[in-house]
Amino acid sequence: MMKKYWIIVFVFVISCKTKENKEIKEPKYTANWESLKQHKTPEWFLDAKFGIYCHWGPYSVPEYKNEWYAHWMYVNKDNPEAKNGEASDFYKHHVATYGTLDKFGYKDFIPMFTAEKFDAAEWADLFQKAGAKFAGPVSEHADGFAMWDSDLTKWDAKEMGPKRDVMGELSKEIRKRDMKFIATFHRQWLYGWFPTWDETTDASNPEFAGLYGPKVNRGDFKFPSRKNRNGDTYYPLAGKEFNDQWLNRLKEIVDKYEPDMVWFDNKVDIIAEDHRKEFLEYYYNHADKNNQEVVSTYKFEDFAKGSAVLDLERARMSEKQDFPWLTDDSIDWNSWSHIKNPNYKSTNRLIDFLVDVVSKNGAVLLNITPKANGEIPEPVKERLLEMGEWLKVNGEAIYGTRTFDIYGEGSSKVVEGHLSEQKNADNTADDIRFTTKGATLYAIVLDWPEGKEFTIHSLKKGNGLFPKEITSIQLLGGNGKNLSFVRNEDGLTIKLPENKIGKHAFTFKIM
Repeated sequence: MMKKYWIIVFVFVISCKTKENKEIKEPKYTANWESLKQHKTPEWFLDAKFGIYCHWGPYSVPEYKNEWYAHWMYVNKDNPEAKNGEASDFYKHHVATYGTLDKFGYKDFIPMFTAEKFDAAEWADLFQKAGAKFAGPVSEHADGFAMWDSDLTKWDAKEMGPKRDVMGELSKEIRKRDMKFIATFHRQWLYGWFPTWDETTDASNPEFAGLYGPKVNRGDFKFPSRKNRNGDTYYPLAGKEFNDQWLNRLKEIVDKYEPDMVWFDNKVDIIAEDHRKEFLEYYYNHADKNNQEVVSTYKFEDFAKGSAVLDLERARMSEKQDFPWLTDDSIDWNSWSHIKNPNYKSTNRLIDFLVDVVSKNGAVLLNITPKANGEIPEPVKERLLEMGEWLKVNGEAIYGTRTFDIYGEGSSKVVEGHLSEQKNADNTADDIRFTTKGATLYAIVLDWPEGKEFTIHSLKKGNGLFPKEITSIQLLGGNGKNLSFVRNEDGLTIKLPENKIGKHAFTFKIM
């Protein structure tokens, strides 16, 4: 009888455990947009505001013009993309420097991508000192070369080139420093990226199809296909095999590195919609199972609105938004990868950009440009460290803040649109941006005002903005000293300290 009793108890416990495990493993999301829209943007992302990533791969070796080298090096005079029947500058440079494309193709840069000076801990230290709250590498650019230890391809950084798991090393070091780890993904561009149909190049050799992608003739893109958003070229929807590869590589990244963010470049809309939904379902459920809060991003309309975070490229919003968004931009005006003649943005420009974006409910993902050997150029380091010094003083007006009723005031106007940042002029002392934290309002002036005082006109008395009585105003970095002020029908006029404090945007803490 006692034996039967314990058998019953055992069966009951097992059934409860089975039921419990089933409940735990029950997926929260399904592969449809309505379900995926239920995913909430985590607080860590709303608080973080600033992240860093890097374009670094075999395309860093030639150091010529930009990261599109992998594509434009193949545009000879017979290529459908040749303008006026003339080969690209990249092609001319490549043949003159390395030889013809049947003898030296993109694959031949991989052994030259040695990364002998790459130090993941050193990189992560720099990101942390710069004030970044999330960081990571480009996992795979449009060139088909994976920067992780992949079981799906031999064309990866663990087996070739550096012969190191770049993503694995960075993920450990970044997380050691209490930053979120991100993976950025461009593989969708690979479809038709290389001239796999051109028998005068190495890209047509089936032996290298694992790198160069499937045989897709760009000359045939007009059917079946559609124009891209610039209206100047055509591209087809990817086939099932490519769609599956795209999805499986993403799943491998999620399984191996559990990134806190998966960021996508544009052109994801060439991937079948079911595959796009399946990725989000897989990623969100994987995170939910591990009690991890994650973010995915998209450009244009590549995912359904509300299912992930909208990301802009070299662009920003002209007005404050009621949804969180991201913008990615490079520290170099002309390139996303290291080149011989870089044109770096000033620290002042980078900080003003960050402040403006944050005031409008956005966050910044700043790209940097390591050399092929793994060194980060000194001018890049200098700018990042200067940003970090600014954030040490002014970070309380950035991290963990939320938007004010208005984003700010000033005469400068933002031009919106894809790749529009070069159309936006530098800011001046006329430009003021607002953020809030609880009952505190921060007014960040984007240059030092002339004279002994300045006025914030939008905070005039009686207009309903920040109606509480102001008891103190301090300049961050000013040793907590209260500044004299007057608030009337003209605005809030603040008396400046006798000497300028700081080098860049100046934060006035209003309480």
